[in-house]
Amino acid sequence: MTGSEVPPAFRLAYVPGVTPAKWVRIWNERLPGTPLSLVAVPAGEAVDLLRDGGADAGFVRLPVDRADLSAIPLYTETTVVVIPKDHEGTAVEELSAEDLAEEIVLHPLDDTLDWERPPGRPAFERPATTEDAVELVAAGVGLLVVPQSLARLYHRKDLTYRPLTGVPESRIALSWPEEKTTDLVEEFIGIVRGRTVNSTRGRPPTPPQPKAKRADKKSGAPRKPAAGKTSRGGAGGSGGAKNAKGGAKRGKPRRRP
Repeated sequence: MTGSEVPPAFRLAYVPGVTPAKWVRIWNERLPGTPLSLVAVPAGEAVDLLRDGGADAGFVRLPVDRADLSAIPLYTETTVVVIPKDHEGTAVEELSAEDLAEEIVLHPLDDTLDWERPPGRPAFERPATTEDAVELVAAGVGLLVVPQSLARLYHRKDLTYRPLTGVPESRIALSWPEEKTTDLVEEFIGIVRGRTVNSTRGRPPTPPQPKAKRADKKSGAPRKPAAGKTSRGGAGGSGGAKNAKGGAKRGKPRRRP
């Protein structure tokens, strides 16, 4: 490769809450000559980034428009409610949507859950971001319902969270423009799906190799007699030994004429 040539690169977008480190590490081990660059993108802008060519593939939150984007669902996240550590909800292992009926529940503009409005009572204004909403929870303004990964991402020492039932869940998927399914995209799909180094999409299985033929002990080849031995009935055989001991077989004497 000359100095003017630039090695191919792979751009991977990811939304807040997704940790792509494991897949990036495997990529670097398998394709050390192909750099992978990470592109952090807000959840609401991830799809447009892929369509505009700002990334080759990306970890996004479903749903996405399948008309021009391919998507492989990967996992579903637990939904939690973020509460102050002195909130009475900390006394239980999990809460339900009905438990929040009298609570003010914040609804940020970048909300990632597929619903019109959260349970509980709405706040006077909607926070611009989930991170802003977490700050309001810490200030005692209300509670916040988010995927668990976002509760961990914006964790504060004075806040905690509990699993929340009866509400939508967020699903993470790997997505890319369908018309741009390049070889590098296929490589990354294989990594995410757990394919091994030697496996390739569409590669035919290696035919089994024929086993080496073992020597057939029952073949028709005659055996060689051991040294000093002859075949049965030949000279030096057991039959010959008997005749040598007893001499010629005696018959009846002939009568003289």
